[in-house]
Amino acid sequence: MKYPWGVFLGIVVSLGAGNLEAQTARALIQGTGEGSGLSGTATFTDTPEGLQISVQVAGVPAAQHGLHIHEFGDCGNQGNAAGGHYNPDGVPHGFLPTDGFAGAHAGDLGNIDVQPDGTGTLELFLAGLKLSDGKYTVGGRALVLHEKPDDLGQPTGNAGGRIGCGAIIITGK
Repeated sequence: MKYPWGVFLGIVVSLGAGNLEAQTARALIQGTGEGSGLSGTATFTDTPEGLQISVQVAGVPAAQHGLHIHEFGDCGNQGNAAGGHYNPDGVPHGFLPTDGFAGAHAGDLGNIDVQPDGTGTLELFLAGLKLSDGKYTVGGRALVLHEKPDDLGQPTGNAGGRIGCGAIIITGK
């Protein structure tokens, strides 16, 4: 029996679509100081256009806190082993969602608002950022929560010390 090409292509597309599950990652955020009650989770989901990031924290002082992706997935030495902000293009500090890769580090996520009860959430979509495929990849790096707000100043936003950190671990496809 002969099939029209349109039917054949539809079958191929349908079969291929079932294998295109989004790659995901997770960072378990822990306090960097001894005895810290800070905790949190960040989930990262690849999409064809970029990366969806969802962050929840608890046990954090009420205020805005800078949140950045740092170079290395090592949270040792009170978060300092994570290195500097992830900045593969060597550009000035900014806010990636509005400034893009030409005007911000690839790890510049801005601030998370923490409520009086110590909890905070942040939802971001970052076009062009990926977990493992492409120029701007964050899998294996670290998500760092800072003690102060990111004021977008140079060179790193004046966000102060690192109070929370979690390695970004790819969890599935």
